[in-house]
Amino acid sequence: MGSLRKDSLQVTKSTLLKFLIPSLLGMFLFLCPLWVDGNINIPLGVISSRIASFIKPFSNWLLVICVSISSVFSLIYTVVKPAWAQKASFWRELFVVSPLYLVIRITGAIITFLVATKRGPQWLLSADTGGSMIHLMGTLVAWFFAASFLIPLLMDYGIMDFTGTLLRNVLKPLFRLPGRAAIDLLASWVGNCNVGVVLTTQQYETGYYTDREAILIATCFSATSLPFCLVIAAMMGVDQYFAQLYLLLSLVGVLSAAIMSRIWPLHGKWKDQYYPPVGRQVHESEPVGISRSQWALQQALARAKSAPDLPQLILRGIKMFFNIVFTLVPVTMCIGTLACCLSAYTPLFQWISLPFRWYFQLFGLEEATAAAPGAVVGLVDMFIPAMICSGIVSIRTRFVVCILSLVQIIYLTEVGSIMLNSKMPITLTDLIIIFLEKTVIAIPLIVLFTDLFIKF
Repeated sequence: MGSLRKDSLQVTKSTLLKFLIPSLLGMFLFLCPLWVDGNINIPLGVISSRIASFIKPFSNWLLVICVSISSVFSLIYTVVKPAWAQKASFWRELFVVSPLYLVIRITGAIITFLVATKRGPQWLLSADTGGSMIHLMGTLVAWFFAASFLIPLLMDYGIMDFTGTLLRNVLKPLFRLPGRAAIDLLASWVGNCNVGVVLTTQQYETGYYTDREAILIATCFSATSLPFCLVIAAMMGVDQYFAQLYLLLSLVGVLSAAIMSRIWPLHGKWKDQYYPPVGRQVHESEPVGISRSQWALQQALARAKSAPDLPQLILRGIKMFFNIVFTLVPVTMCIGTLACCLSAYTPLFQWISLPFRWYFQLFGLEEATAAAPGAVVGLVDMFIPAMICSGIVSIRTRFVVCILSLVQIIYLTEVGSIMLNSKMPITLTDLIIIFLEKTVIAIPLIVLFTDLFIKF
């Protein structure tokens, strides 16, 4: 089939097919909207829902097994340190943790066991706290199982390299991001937000994003899936305006990301340095004497040629899934449940939300006192704003809070825990600062666009 240039990679039919087939399949699974069972979904969501339905009868005990393995082996690897435990690097990476994370994993295991067996105080077992979290984790495990084996279709067969080279001049000035982030941004926005963050962390840990780029993408470009947006809209009683709601959500999300990429901490705190163990692996700038489209294809084919075969793909999927369930599940059960308890049984978030009451009043939002806690508790979980604000009379206020809860998306029960548990150099304090900044920026944008485009 010829070559792109004398010293370029030879374009053979087999290499081209190895690029096209997995890449197109990956884009279909992660990005293609489908109408299934009366709702919009993506193929990955359909697969995950089927898996979740299958494991539902025993999902609680599956979680107990996962957190038990995590806590016991973390204790052995971190405290006892037997000689045999120091040989396998993969298992050391999973189970050697800091003292703080060891306590969190053990606490998460205890909470999971108590909730699964329904033994313990009501405040822990309640549907607003531990009961909600264990149900959520059962669903997430299904998502992560499917995504662990399918994410490589986007990462390893050339589509991100191809789009990255073509779109570099669009994303770089707009968001200060590399072009290859285009597929990641779409997967994070259209699909499940947790899967998008996992994809971002994988790209960071393999040398394709810098510290700043990975944190910016993870905190600003993850959105809930379309079906979940519908659920939140229905809970808030604004689902009749869903088309307008999703349009404004996307618009506010893009504008707030463009703004936040230019202010501290997303601009200034983290350097453009790559994950030290692997270094820089991305090369989007085309050399002299070759067009951008040719260089994009060449990069994609080179990536596809070195992509894993099926046995390697399965092994990598297993390792990725183990990394998620043994590290994320106990941390999320611990942090998420305790945060939900603080929200449900203490006035903490009522106190913290006082400045947002004044902020809502500044922009003329009705029932600002009732809406203010919804601006803060989204840090814990996106469900909670919908639960505590669904009784607000003003449909305009419910509409604004609904969009706000969907665009904040750094909640500790899922996305926040994934980021804190990753190799990205981000702390809980960083997440709180970014969450508050995004909230302060998003509120006036949401109110402005709501008043411009929606007539209630």
